[in-house]
Amino acid sequence: MTFGNMWLKPEEILLKNAFKLWVTEKDNEYFVLQRRRGYGEGGGGLTGLLVGTLDTMLDSTSKVAPFRILHHTPDSQVYWSIACGVTNEEIVQHWDWLQQNIMRTLSVFDSSEDITSFVQGKIRGLIAEEGKLSMVLEDDPEKFREAFLRFEKWFELPPKEKLVTYYSCSYWKGSMPCQGWLYLSTNFLCFYSYLLGSEVKLVISWDDIWKLEKTSNVILTESIHVLAHGEDHYFSMLLHLNETFVIMEQLADYSIKRLFDKEAFQREPALSDPLQITKRGLEAHAKSEQFRTFFRLPKEENLLEVHESFLWVPFSHFNTLGKICLSENYLCFASQDGSQCHIIIPMREVVNVEKPDTSSRALTVCVRGKRALRFSEVREYQRLANTIRSRCGISPSPQHSASTEAIRGECQSLINHFEDNPEDVTLMVGQKDSSKAVSTEALMTVFHPQDVENLDPKMLKEKMKEQSWNIHFSEYGRGTSMFFTRKTRDLIVRGVPEALRGELWMLFSGAVNDMATHPGYYSELVEQSLGTSTLATDEIERDLHRSLPEHPAFQSDTGISALRRVLTAYAYRNPKIGYCQAMNILTSVLLLYAKEEEAFWLLVAVCERMLPDYFNRRIIGALVDQAVFEDLIRENLPQLVEHMTDLSFFSSVSLSWFLTLFISVLPIESAVNVVDCFFYDGIKAILQLGLAVLDYNMEALISCHDDAEAVTILNKFFDSVTNKDSPLPPTVQQAPVGNNDKASHFNVDISELIREAYEKYGNIRTEEVESSRKRNKLHVIQTLEDTTKQNVIRVVSQEVRFSAPQLDKLYNLFKRQHFLSCYWTMKSPALLHHDPSLAYLEQYQLGFQQFSTLFSLLEPWAFCSNKSTLSLWIFRLIDENQDGLINFKEFCYALDTLYSGSFTNKLKFLFKLHLPPAFTGSPLHLKEQKIQYFLPVTEDSSHLGRLPAFDLPEDGVIRKSPERGRGKVDLQAYLKQWQNEILKKEETIKDLPRINQTQFIQFSKTLYNIFHGDPEEELLYRAVAHVTSLLLRMEEVGRRLQEPSSPPESTKPANATASSAEEESPTEDASNTPEGSDISRNSQDAGPDLTEIEWSFSFEQVLASLLNEPAIVSFFERPVDVQTKLEQAKVAQLKLKA
Repeated sequence: MTFGNMWLKPEEILLKNAFKLWVTEKDNEYFVLQRRRGYGEGGGGLTGLLVGTLDTMLDSTSKVAPFRILHHTPDSQVYWSIACGVTNEEIVQHWDWLQQNIMRTLSVFDSSEDITSFVQGKIRGLIAEEGKLSMVLEDDPEKFREAFLRFEKWFELPPKEKLVTYYSCSYWKGSMPCQGWLYLSTNFLCFYSYLLGSEVKLVISWDDIWKLEKTSNVILTESIHVLAHGEDHYFSMLLHLNETFVIMEQLADYSIKRLFDKEAFQREPALSDPLQITKRGLEAHAKSEQFRTFFRLPKEENLLEVHESFLWVPFSHFNTLGKICLSENYLCFASQDGSQCHIIIPMREVVNVEKPDTSSRALTVCVRGKRALRFSEVREYQRLANTIRSRCGISPSPQHSASTEAIRGECQSLINHFEDNPEDVTLMVGQKDSSKAVSTEALMTVFHPQDVENLDPKMLKEKMKEQSWNIHFSEYGRGTSMFFTRKTRDLIVRGVPEALRGELWMLFSGAVNDMATHPGYYSELVEQSLGTSTLATDEIERDLHRSLPEHPAFQSDTGISALRRVLTAYAYRNPKIGYCQAMNILTSVLLLYAKEEEAFWLLVAVCERMLPDYFNRRIIGALVDQAVFEDLIRENLPQLVEHMTDLSFFSSVSLSWFLTLFISVLPIESAVNVVDCFFYDGIKAILQLGLAVLDYNMEALISCHDDAEAVTILNKFFDSVTNKDSPLPPTVQQAPVGNNDKASHFNVDISELIREAYEKYGNIRTEEVESSRKRNKLHVIQTLEDTTKQNVIRVVSQEVRFSAPQLDKLYNLFKRQHFLSCYWTMKSPALLHHDPSLAYLEQYQLGFQQFSTLFSLLEPWAFCSNKSTLSLWIFRLIDENQDGLINFKEFCYALDTLYSGSFTNKLKFLFKLHLPPAFTGSPLHLKEQKIQYFLPVTEDSSHLGRLPAFDLPEDGVIRKSPERGRGKVDLQAYLKQWQNEILKKEETIKDLPRINQTQFIQFSKTLYNIFHGDPEEELLYRAVAHVTSLLLRMEEVGRRLQEPSSPPESTKPANATASSAEEESPTEDASNTPEGSDISRNSQDAGPDLTEIEWSFSFEQVLASLLNEPAIVSFFERPVDVQTKLEQAKVAQLKLKA
């Protein structure tokens, strides 16, 4: 019986004579742990004998578990059974869990009834949780469906929202816990509780979360902390807290990548469809991510199988316990016994798989270079062997039995030889490079060939290093299947020999596998990218001669051309990144020690795996690692934290450390040693070194008075770092860039500095760094988003009358509406509209459907049946550049006019709605033909091809700003746009064109629709009818006065007849109102030929007529409760179909 299924549904028990049958083992204020007499020590005498006999005689269904836990309160005689156990170990597990998770919580309650109610609810939740887990194992869809129906009922989210999983837990509202259910769906974190007549409901979207972490405090032993909208939320007493946290972390990360950081998201097609996300899929994704990070494998690899096993380690003469991890193309092993031994075997290197010993459940994997690896005590060794064979294309068929026997004999002899003579292991032969690179030599070998005959002391030491590595290779193997051990790291810390640097960088980074599986890829890229002209290539040309300019290799065309080819090829491969500053410096160093094609694959490994999201326009990855660095400073350098409470200084000063791996601040001969460590240990090595640098300068930093002084101290320190073992001549070594007063500052050897970093801070685990990266990424992204919001609000607030808090709420609604069209579709074009590299105002934009939905929540009047048509006209009016998208400023300007504008401005806005470009004809005509022009955000984007006014870019998205990416930015277009905005003058009412027959009739109908449902509806209708009649009579008088002369030029032909407009008008129009016939009646009274004669009105005429109607003026000047509108919209937004 397992730990999970021993909780009992709380039942009241009678204790009148019960204690004669039970012995109390442990007790406290709220719980009692008891043992049944007759079990355990002493047997319990005669009573125990009788109880034991009774229990033995009872059948299995009636037997009582020998251990139990009861709940009670000090002021009550009632006891409740809450857990039982078969063994002492089981019941103690329960007892310990109660002590850690429940006891301290109970102190916050005021009454015994609340305590008992809470404990009962918690235990019932645990039982349901266990039932749910077993249900998941049994794949019982009915239980999950019940949970989903509750989820739908309680939270009223759109039906497309996918529930991923749910857990029983406690949510802390203030100082009181609420026992309930935590529901995790694709886009939302939800909690529901109904206890003691009190309902608690919580809905948080993952994209609103600033912080997600496991934490503990005085009351809660361990809980999950969520920070969203400035509010802290704590979830505790989760039976499987770690599992819950991993799922929450994955969902939050998924949301961030999908909605904010799409460059990273596009590299993970497995998570592209939000309707297919499952708990199992998220767990598998998390494990695969960890697997790839640890073994430095390509993004395409997924963890398929894990087997516990022993691996025979020839150099240590013993079997080490660990796990075999199998992916599509790699067989990996990592030890678990602390020996830090791991090995990566590409399937392409495997030549055979055998089972030499069935009794020990072992299998032997033979790889190229006459090497064999023996795994033993593998539970499913037979299936694993078959899986490896099938993935390697090895046939176990009988016709190959002869060769199989020969290979088996060879493998066995190899194993025996390894066990007896580990030092004689044959070196693994490196794979030949068959691809055609433009430059086949590392630049260092061309510009600094080693003089073998004249060996100075430094060169002798270099040769000794090479010999140490050759001995290492003879023991641990060489190439892709080499054993990685503590000794490997020790050699790395001492410094890699110049001759082996390129080979080892390729191996440690995993780039060797990328290159082996993509033969000829780089040559093709170079050919395809040759001669292309983009923004990236322009930036590359500008920076070519700034890359290690002191080095002879980059003072010649050979080095410059190689650098150009690598950077241009990468920009062509990955246009999302293209080219960013710092890539040139890093690539220059890579080209010094690696062949050109190898340097390209090293750059791929760094940009796409080892330093994710570093090299994009927002350098999110570097900002995240700066936050991780700050956390480590707080943890490891408390003295520095006490002196400098604001650690943002270290973030700014360390940015170049992370972006260039210290290459930009250290002399090149010292910086390459840092790069050695980076390729072996990843970002952990840079973080360790950063801490060591600050620790080394601790006293000086504490005594400095300002940031400038601290920067000077660090610059002097970096100038003093040397590499006493470097064999490079002075012509190659980098001259210090700092001050020349070196006499007062002694030199620091880079090897000593790195060794000190590993000794002091080597205990930082890679897993902790990755976890910290995920945690800090949420905060970094949200901080950038908040900066965008504040800048937008600052700009918009100058032109509208909304307060700052109201603009904040409006922005959140606007941004949420953008996301709502992205939540439930796999490839929403709306996602393409979000471009973080654009100006703040352009980052979030709405298409017509999104605008129409949001406007329906915020409109100040009831627009009745022609709501969608009016939304379309408003959208057209405020979409000034007519690209089918509106930004937040345009949206706010329209709302501000309708909410707070004067009577004249509101009327002018409505007047302009019935003029081009807003109104171009009858509503039906619009609906059938023109509305498509404004729908670039619908799921079906096929209509984009029908847009007449634009040449669409490749991705089908019309952008307001000049096109980025592979085309050049048109700066003239930006300048012209800014100039137009500066010169834009205030529009006067005299600038407005006259309104014709069709437009005026539609204008009247719009007024009727606006007034519909108002308490003064009848009075308002009469006022409109009176104004209409008056205007028509004025038009008639004016025409009669002008009859002898020609019609005025301002009178333009109507686009459609009044009768056709009436036929195609919305159902609830003027003709259905009590005074609806006034227009036509007055038209007839005006004269028999009035409908055949063109007529029009100016805005001044319409305004003057309406000003004479107090009911209409009062209606439009009625204040709008903006705050209530915003609150109602926030509640209703999720319930509407996005």
